[in-house]
Amino acid sequence: MFTKQTLDFLFENRLHDSKAWFEEHKEDYNRLVLKPLQELVVALTPSMLEMDGNFTTEPRVDKTICRIRRDTRYSRDKSLYRDVMWIIFKEGKMHGTEVPGVYFEINGGGFTYGCGFYNASTSYMNTMRELILEGDKTFKKAKKVYESQSVFHLEGEKFKRPHYPDQPPELQDWLDLRGISFVAESKDFDLLFSERLSEKLIADYKLMTPLYNFLLHTASLERQSQTANQLLQY
Repeated sequence: MFTKQTLDFLFENRLHDSKAWFEEHKEDYNRLVLKPLQELVVALTPSMLEMDGNFTTEPRVDKTICRIRRDTRYSRDKSLYRDVMWIIFKEGKMHGTEVPGVYFEINGGGFTYGCGFYNASTSYMNTMRELILEGDKTFKKAKKVYESQSVFHLEGEKFKRPHYPDQPPELQDWLDLRGISFVAESKDFDLLFSERLSEKLIADYKLMTPLYNFLLHTASLERQSQTANQLLQY
């Protein structure tokens, strides 16, 4: 279970930003950060496999749990350690970008959770727009569920100018996205530091299932399109 000490450790570790300090306090990391993340993965796994039986669910770093040490090779920020931690359920590799993921993140301001892409490809978003314009039934179900709930909001960078001005406003909100995620945010520390957290997440993830199904359906069609295009080149 997460505690205030979990957040304190993440803050202090980032403040020191020292491999030596981290190694000296690695037992604290294992107890305060890693173990609660592992416990949460285990608690969520049955419901996650109901959502998608192909999810990777091993409660291990680089399987469902992020590394606390940052990869700074391609970042201007050369800080060694992060002060946020997350878990993610995806098909295949944790860091793959081809399929959506279902995630939970803990940070100094509370926690966030939802599903979507860290960086959806242009071809993926093009496929998604085609499905929306075609009136795909998976999209219609996702849209109906999204509009009937108030837990998750649609998030993603948008085009600077509307690309589909002739479409209804409720479709423009989806069509003008350059990336896509469904996100819930909370500052309820009493919930975060309680055994009720997994129950709340399970209930909300279940609500979100049609949204995830649409994202996964789009990914499947986008992969099929790419395979067909590759075959045409031979």
